[in-house]
Amino acid sequence: MSQTNSNAAARLPATLQDFMAQALQMELDAAERYNEFADMMETHNNLEVAQWFRKMAEVEGKHADQIMSEMGWSEAPSALRMAPLLTGLEAPESASDAELHYLMQPWHVLQLALANEQRAERFFAKLASLATVESVRKAALELQQDEAEHIEMVQAWLKKVPQPAASWDQDPDPPRYDS
Repeated sequence: MSQTNSNAAARLPATLQDFMAQALQMELDAAERYNEFADMMETHNNLEVAQWFRKMAEVEGKHADQIMSEMGWSEAPSALRMAPLLTGLEAPESASDAELHYLMQPWHVLQLALANEQRAERFFAKLASLATVESVRKAALELQQDEAEHIEMVQAWLKKVPQPAASWDQDPDPPRYDS
């Protein structure tokens, strides 16, 4: 095993409980991030995009609820905040606020969500390939499949919203600054 794989494997969860606690945290983080984005869009009076971000937060919240149910947890494990599973990988479904623009449109939200879901699908595939515990490998493969289904859902939504014009980011009433 190469040094890189050895370091990554050392950070892999040793139990299904640890892995699912990390997966739960990732879903909760994604829901929180989407709600933060919705708040930002509301601040800029971009209510349609805020609504889409709230919808995405709700979807991520349902994923968290599903994990809780599957694990038989009535409340989240107390030690949810864990080190990243793989060094150098941010939570796959947490996009940066640098990707936001106050004039973005629903198409942009869905492009962001699509990238997040694709990153999550690759993340779980990588974890499955590195897992040394069979129950963790199996759970990672199941979560990879879930993310593939989420990709299809977002792609279907994308077909229902128009792609913005090239000038979508042109503000007809830009801010003015007094010197």
